[in-house]
Amino acid sequence: MSHDHAHHEHGHHDDHQHGSEISPVEARVRALESLLTEKGYVDPAALDALIELYETKVGPHAGARVVARAWVDPAYRARLLGDATPAIAELGIGGRGGEHMVVVENTPEIHNLVVCTLCSCYPWPVLGLPPIWYKAPPYRARAVIDPRGVLADFGVTLPETTRITVWDSTAETRYMVLPMRPAQTEGFSEEALAALVTRDSMIGTGLPKGIPTTPLEMPV
Repeated sequence: MSHDHAHHEHGHHDDHQHGSEISPVEARVRALESLLTEKGYVDPAALDALIELYETKVGPHAGARVVARAWVDPAYRARLLGDATPAIAELGIGGRGGEHMVVVENTPEIHNLVVCTLCSCYPWPVLGLPPIWYKAPPYRARAVIDPRGVLADFGVTLPETTRITVWDSTAETRYMVLPMRPAQTEGFSEEALAALVTRDSMIGTGLPKGIPTTPLEMPV
C-alpha cells in the first residue's frame, strides 16, 4: 500500500591490562546467557548460529549487493522491479521476513519512503535488524503525514518537483528502495558500488554515500 505525498566478568587486574574489559551491559548479557544455558533454556550452539547469521549473512550488506547488481545489470534490475522475491533469491538472499518483497525505484521524479504504520514490519533478510527510530511512533506517524519533513530531519532535502511516495510495509509485503546510482561511478565494480549503498538509502530516509575524493579512498 502506498500513500503519495555466557560468562561473568570477574574484573581481574590482568584482564584489564590486556584490554579485555567489557562493558556493564555486555557483562549482564553474558551472565544472562550463562544462566539460561545452565537452566537448559538456551542451546549455546543454536545461539552461536543465530549470532553468526546476523553478523555475516543478514544485514544491510545483503541489500547493498542487491542494489549494486541492479545498478550494473539492466536485466537483473528489470527482474528485481518486476518480482523482487525470486530476483533477490538469485543472490542467495531470503528467509523469514522476506517471503514477499517489493522493490521500488527512486528516480529524479519520485522518491520512495518505507514505513510500517501498524508495528515494525521490516525486510530482515536484506536490511538486518531494524533501527530503533523505524519502530518509534513518531516516525511511523509522521512518515505518512509529513514525509518531506521526516526526510529533512534525516538531512535529505529534495527538489519540490520530486514527488514522495510512502510505502506501508505489512506482515505480508515488505518493501525496499532501489536508490539512484550516484553520478561519476562509471566503471566501478559491484563491490565498490555496494560500498556506497547505505541502510537508510534502502529505506528511503537517506541517500547513497558520496563519491570518495581522495586517491586512497577510490575503489579499485
